Amino acid sequence: MNAFTFKPLHASFCATASGMDLREVHTPARLNQLRAAMDTYGVLVFRQQPFSDAEQLAFAQRFDGTLHTKTGIAALTASRLGNEALTDISNVDENGDLLDAADRRRMYGLGNRLWHTDASFENPPGRYSLLSARVIPQVAADTEFADMRAAWAALPAARQAALSGLQLHHSIAYSREVLGFDFSAEERTRLHGHPQPLVRTVALTGRASLYLASHASHVVGWPIPEGRLLIRELMEHATQPQFVYRHTWQDGDLVIWDNRTTMHRARPFDDQAHRRELRRVTTLDITPNA
Repeated sequence: MNAFTFKPLHASFCATASGMDLREVHTPARLNQLRAAMDTYGVLVFRQQPFSDAEQLAFAQRFDGTLHTKTGIAALTASRLGNEALTDISNVDENGDLLDAADRRRMYGLGNRLWHTDASFENPPGRYSLLSARVIPQVAADTEFADMRAAWAALPAARQAALSGLQLHHSIAYSREVLGFDFSAEERTRLHGHPQPLVRTVALTGRASLYLASHASHVVGWPIPEGRLLIRELMEHATQPQFVYRHTWQDGDLVIWDNRTTMHRARPFDDQAHRRELRRVTTLDITPNA
């Protein structure tokens, strides 16, 4: 059996992976090799992976089981892709035309430019996200990733002790409302969110990481102002340049990341002039698939 090969992209996390068309990866040995690499690197970049929607969904299920379908955008509108497990990270409508600047779907999607981790507002939260590049514009439209394990390890021991045991309430409605997005009462009720630990430890590796996102609205049990100041301080710490990898997309890329140990954000581009289409599938952090 030929092994995957991995080439690090950053001093502490991220690697390119080569050696296989993921559509052909079915055996437990192959899948376990990828899972082990995710535990090591947190983010894996695969080039030239021409997935169809059905193939991407099938691979995600083989790789990690149950898929996340309670996305925030699903509370606003049905997916043009016909499957709520397949998140449309695009700037086009049902006809393939660029979304108007004031289109509600576009305004909601601008929240992806905030640092976040997928499905942290659900219980169970997200584990892995698999983002497939289908149409890439001829301008920079990158995605940045932050290593939350390295950010945690860089904190002094006394600071780590003070943070351990805290919980943050995560709500995707909160992160959108910060940008001025208006929800109806029904939408806000559907997007009420869920508390999550500030520090998470992955059982298979024993490694701890900060678990943060723009979705984090407050520290449970703390006064709101003090909690939000703490969240802002930790977000600034975790997104320092030494913890960040910036990915430049190519057609056919598939990037997989571990939402338990990383944050990410989209970088801005002129989405009123350039078409961009990506598809994301996120799995739920239920039980190990290996």
